Amino acid sequence: MKASKEIRARVQVLQKEIARLRALQHEKDESPISPEALDSLKRELTELEREYPELVTGNSPTQKVAGTVLPSLSKIRHSVPQWSLDDAFDFEQMRAFDERVRRGLEKAGSSAIPKYSCELKIDGLHIVLTYKKGKLLTAATRGDGVIGEDVTHNIRTIRGVPETLTRAVDIVAEGEVYMSRKGFLELNKLQEAAGKPLFANPRNAAAGSIRQLDSGIAASRPLGVFVYDINEASERLPDTQTEELHYLKELGLPTNPHSRSAKNLAQVQDFWEAWHKKRDTVDYLFDGIVVKVDERTAQEALGYTGKGPRFAIAYKFPAEQVTTVVLDISLQVGRTGKLTPVAHLHPVSVAGSTVARATLHNEDFIREKDIRIGDTVILQKAGDIIPEIVQVLGEFRTGKERSWSFPKKTPLCGGDGETERIPGEAAHRCKVRGSFGEQSRKLAHFAGKSALDIEDMGKKTVLLLMEHELIGEFDDMFELTRDELLALPGFKEKSADNLLRALEKAKTVTLDRLLVGLSIPHVGEETALLLAQEFGTIETLRKADVQTLASYKGIGGTLAEAIVGWFTDEENGKSLDRLLEHLNVQKVEKMKGTGILSGLSVVVTGTLPTYSREEAEALIRKAGGTPGSAVSKKTAFLLAGESAGSKLAKAHELGVSVLTEEEFKRRLKL
Repeated sequence: MKASKEIRARVQVLQKEIARLRALQHEKDESPISPEALDSLKRELTELEREYPELVTGNSPTQKVAGTVLPSLSKIRHSVPQWSLDDAFDFEQMRAFDERVRRGLEKAGSSAIPKYSCELKIDGLHIVLTYKKGKLLTAATRGDGVIGEDVTHNIRTIRGVPETLTRAVDIVAEGEVYMSRKGFLELNKLQEAAGKPLFANPRNAAAGSIRQLDSGIAASRPLGVFVYDINEASERLPDTQTEELHYLKELGLPTNPHSRSAKNLAQVQDFWEAWHKKRDTVDYLFDGIVVKVDERTAQEALGYTGKGPRFAIAYKFPAEQVTTVVLDISLQVGRTGKLTPVAHLHPVSVAGSTVARATLHNEDFIREKDIRIGDTVILQKAGDIIPEIVQVLGEFRTGKERSWSFPKKTPLCGGDGETERIPGEAAHRCKVRGSFGEQSRKLAHFAGKSALDIEDMGKKTVLLLMEHELIGEFDDMFELTRDELLALPGFKEKSADNLLRALEKAKTVTLDRLLVGLSIPHVGEETALLLAQEFGTIETLRKADVQTLASYKGIGGTLAEAIVGWFTDEENGKSLDRLLEHLNVQKVEKMKGTGILSGLSVVVTGTLPTYSREEAEALIRKAGGTPGSAVSKKTAFLLAGESAGSKLAKAHELGVSVLTEEEFKRRLKL
């Protein structure tokens, strides 16, 4: 299939922009965008060039090793060309790599079933070490793969790099210079104190340290080296990559202790998954694993492409930042009638899940970031959950992008569909409330985990019940009958009985959870707990005036007006009266004394063994603490479960304590 004019233009801008960004990263140690976002652009270009081979050019970043040589540093011509690896981003791409390896070996006349070595892919600066008769002769950067920079004076300052090997051998070895997480944090503190620019990441900090004329700079910084490959040696090389790592260690060269040999692709995947979960347990960054055919004879049979080896690949971890394209912008209505713009995106995998939509928050957010339909953007998971656009890549604009403005009317609203901007806020809402979409979200929230926690009453069930006109208000849920449920599509006796039991259980509810479920504007879990503890009963709270409410710390005038406004609304009052006929609302015990976590901010992330996130945050509040949404220097500790993402990395970066669920229980004496 021939590439369209639009595809050709996209490939050209990708080639140009990736080359520019790579030059900044490899030549000036600058990162205008995250390495993950750059990976995402490279992946898009690779896939387009694979689909349209006629668009591949000799200057394409997919065909060249990144980097050139700084004119201020001496040059070294490599005795063996330095390559870069292709990337794989999921198991299917690894399966394709395995198939290519098998076909390549078969073509070379080998019937061997390939075995693999698996190593951590260290995020640092590539280095080539040359030893003559066991003495360090030179150290060079990769450069353009043929000529590198002479950085011997700086490498000699790194404690882990030996001046003399354990044997008098000639050897050319490859490795990676890295900076520790802790050291990176301390370095940036010093940079900040001195009024100097901060480093974007440890990789740039390591590269910037090594590519200096003054060796004192490298000597003062927390640098390390891991060596992982041999280009040439005066002794016979081991038969496998696994044995080669042992050989390097025998010579006294620093190697990473975390590697394994794998008999098949399943064992490769096991290693990848294990280290994806454990990636924050070591004090250096790595962004995936390197997988190599283990046997040297098989490596030689497979050979190289113009860019890198056919026998090795970098298997990357799921990116927490990726690039994609905004296809359209639409609105969605929330449970309080608030209207939120949503970006419809070209589907992309971020943090392990496929994303096709992202919140745009409000009109001001769109204007500030100048987000347009057709833009190429950087996307990330905010708080590991909600996809959010963090940056527009203006260099990709073609002139066909379209600006978006808030519509004056939308079918999502009641009445004639009019919208209005909420006075004093950046948000918009429906002038006439009560649309089907708004009500379905309100009822689903009421049944959700943070409110009444009604099992088996998820969003789909709420929609089904509303579509069959069985519920429309809160109290309708508690009047459902077995016969009504059995008449619904998909409901059997067991599912009907389970839902009825869950509804019966939900009739006993604490006041704070009821307040969360009512969708009172601005009243979240923390405010609801405060109100429940201070006022005791729903009736006392209903009678409170603005002045009384505003006198409590953490409430304030705006929130007080919203609460009083909700309770004095006639329709809300009738709805609440009907609901209370079904409920047994329990008081929430007011905290006595200071509480174990009094005054502390605690952040929860990942999947905990027994607690849901809502349950853990409720325990934090009960102990006097405040659940936080983001990790900062003020965070007391991070409660982390499985698949913890960027918050865990941030905690390590800032030196914030990380607790398991068991340690959390002990802290709270549970």
